[in-house]
Amino acid sequence: MPETSRRGLLFGTAAVSAGALLTACTSNEPKKSQTAQSHQPAADDKPGKPVTIGFAGPQADHGWLNAINENAKSRAEKYSEVTLEITEGSNDTAAQIGQVKTLINKKVDVLVILPADGKALTQVGLEAMKAGIPVVNLDRIFASPQAYRCWVGGDNYGMGLNAGTYIGEQLKDKPNAKVVELAGIDNLELTKQRSQGFADALKNYSNIKLVARQAADFTVESGQAKMAQLLQAQKKFDALWNHDDDQGVGALRAIQQAGRDEFLMVGGAGAKSAMDAIKADNSVLKATVLYPPTMAASAIDLARALGQGKGIGGLSELEIPTSLTLYSAVVTKDNIDQYLPTGFS
Repeated sequence: MPETSRRGLLFGTAAVSAGALLTACTSNEPKKSQTAQSHQPAADDKPGKPVTIGFAGPQADHGWLNAINENAKSRAEKYSEVTLEITEGSNDTAAQIGQVKTLINKKVDVLVILPADGKALTQVGLEAMKAGIPVVNLDRIFASPQAYRCWVGGDNYGMGLNAGTYIGEQLKDKPNAKVVELAGIDNLELTKQRSQGFADALKNYSNIKLVARQAADFTVESGQAKMAQLLQAQKKFDALWNHDDDQGVGALRAIQQAGRDEFLMVGGAGAKSAMDAIKADNSVLKATVLYPPTMAASAIDLARALGQGKGIGGLSELEIPTSLTLYSAVVTKDNIDQYLPTGFS
């Protein structure tokens, strides 16, 4: 993965030192007066203490999940002192629990876990923490904060909120504007959060109404089938928000087959195919809202810092934070070149 600004955020070598010296402004105060300083070393790109990181994720049966694995691997390879013990990945919770237990028995220094099911994997997260192995919980959150030392992931509510705000701004001057939504898997909490954020954003635009919603399954096939149903039911509308760029490939096929182009489409996640379409500007797809798989690279950075007992450059804290929520940026043709390197296949 090409370098992005995220590493600069976490471990920028140009970051200002956490303990900035403040000299007194009046001659009556001692010049040696200063604020409390953190002498904890911050993680940087220089080789440090050897760290073995165990990585357990779900099966890479989706473009975004595959990008998660690739981001973790490529980031670990950048650090000569980091050894990455990566599991095969499974959507079967029992199998994934077994894989994590194997990593615990190997006595890895830190664990990074993207659970297939956060609730189901909570117990094994607790087991790791009790064994003295800090856990970085990636994206799908465990049921108990005691099961992880740090959580890093995307902002599903913010994703919907930003998609809705972008669409709202495009349609704010259009009377009686109509919007449709192609959601993801409805029984997932993340889908509910994305839909809630989208609905809340649209409340700020009294001229816009959500007239239809269909739930798909994050696959090309489901995206095409469900989009075809939406197009048949809604003879005319002004904007579509699709939760996922993988299912968006199918949605675009259905739209092209129907010969419809009276609306604008906003995607979700940040697939390279979506970014290429936005850059080409030759379809209804005009934007996508990011759910960055680079979070896996950030999880490796955080795990490395934990294993080496270091803090984060640019922050005055002695320890890494307990949570890090990534921002869901809206990518359009105006800023596409900035985000194109983060697009995943």
